[in-house]
Amino acid sequence: ACALLAWLGGGRGWVAAAWVALALWVVTRPLPNGVDGYAMLTRGWSVLLAGAFGAVSAALGARSAFLPRALAAVGVAALVATSAAVHVGGFARVADVVRAEAQRRTDVALDPWAARTAGAAWTATAHRVPDAAARAGDAEVALRALPAAAVEIAPALVAVESLGALALAWALYHRLARSRVGPALAPLAAFRFNDQLVWGLVVGAALAALPTLAALRGVGLNLLVFFGALYALRGLAVFRWALGRHGVELPLGAGVALGFAFPLLGGVLAALLTAAALALGLGDSWGDWRTRAWRSRGRPA
Repeated sequence: ACALLAWLGGGRGWVAAAWVALALWVVTRPLPNGVDGYAMLTRGWSVLLAGAFGAVSAALGARSAFLPRALAAVGVAALVATSAAVHVGGFARVADVVRAEAQRRTDVALDPWAARTAGAAWTATAHRVPDAAARAGDAEVALRALPAAAVEIAPALVAVESLGALALAWALYHRLARSRVGPALAPLAAFRFNDQLVWGLVVGAALAALPTLAALRGVGLNLLVFFGALYALRGLAVFRWALGRHGVELPLGAGVALGFAFPLLGGVLAALLTAAALALGLGDSWGDWRTRAWRSRGRPA
């Protein structure tokens, strides 16, 4: 989509042709035997999202920033996908496909654990430490119940992942191509958006919490997850900016390595960091600390 936009703006035609050929090759590749509807669902969403991003970018013009394009593209793609889902049999069919995929991934992750707990060594351990064995069993039951919860917030998760995929494609295009179709991505420390998006969180909290709106609880949860992720990312941006003022680099690589080495510790730290980043991002909507600091130094915000 970016290459086509560049060609329409006077860029080289062979670059657009090469990218379009690659995209067509990816889309038309045959699916492996035995694949369920999830692969077709993800492929269809990817094509729809890319097309929406190209159309939105063409409408907004080359001067528009990336995030407004991406948010509008996700919204347009969601509207079209919703219409398509209603046309092919409603959301229940899509939910069944997503639920089956989530269940498959859960089984793949927990089957080794189930095989281990079926052995004699685990039986002996359970006799020695029955409380630990009971807690492990409760944890397995809770994990196997995750697919049902994942289906409820799947639209928000797909929307967040779509923003990440679009950002990756945007950065990759501007790294490889000479023709610009808009401003390149700014550093993480400069990430911000219109403060009016806080109403997405407000509406989501109202729909999820008010008993009189119980029928719209799923919509509220998805709004909370999506806009909460945006504000958590904004909080990370403020955190990165604050560290950069003192010459400290944010050790993202070390954090990822720690999460792989110690999954439980990494999960706890990730939960704490997410909560702190969300609070920091929301506070930045009112505090606007970066703009105040830039203005105090006589620099444009």
